[in-house]
Amino acid sequence: MQAIAVVGTKKSGKTTIIENLIRELTRRGYKVAAIKHIPEPEHTIDTPGKDTWRYAQAGAKTIIGASYNEIATIEKISLESVSINALIGRCRGNDIVFIEGLKKAVAKKKRIPKIVAAKTMDEAVNALETFRPILAFSGSYNVESLNYEIPYANALENPKQLSDIVESILLKR
Repeated sequence: MQAIAVVGTKKSGKTTIIENLIRELTRRGYKVAAIKHIPEPEHTIDTPGKDTWRYAQAGAKTIIGASYNEIATIEKISLESVSINALIGRCRGNDIVFIEGLKKAVAKKKRIPKIVAAKTMDEAVNALETFRPILAFSGSYNVESLNYEIPYANALENPKQLSDIVESILLKR
């Protein structure tokens, strides 16, 4: 399984890039997973008042909700106690997992290639200093004028081009 982080500032297009990559790569037959960091400290995936929430309130640390078409596991633990590798491991059975957010954790991981969603030249230059390795640039700012040896593909306008980069470099090894 290959992990790829999509990094960028707020409203840079990260979610749309991942959404388009998922759509195109699943069309090509790959099994794709996604990890999304939700930074709001008070956010809960569980719905207050529902049965799973009530189980957690009673003290359960793991709650599994199973319906006809999906299974959700809710674990009542701090994100700080789980490594990025452990999160990726929970996506086993897939060919590729996209990670949105968790910038500090993925910046330190040289084995996780990054796609940078840049809105400005400053964001692109900063990403070169912060995130390695960079697989590609995407987003509204076209870095081609900066003469980097890193490809640029606008996943908003041409998701097939960015999917081709991902597939040729990472998935067909």
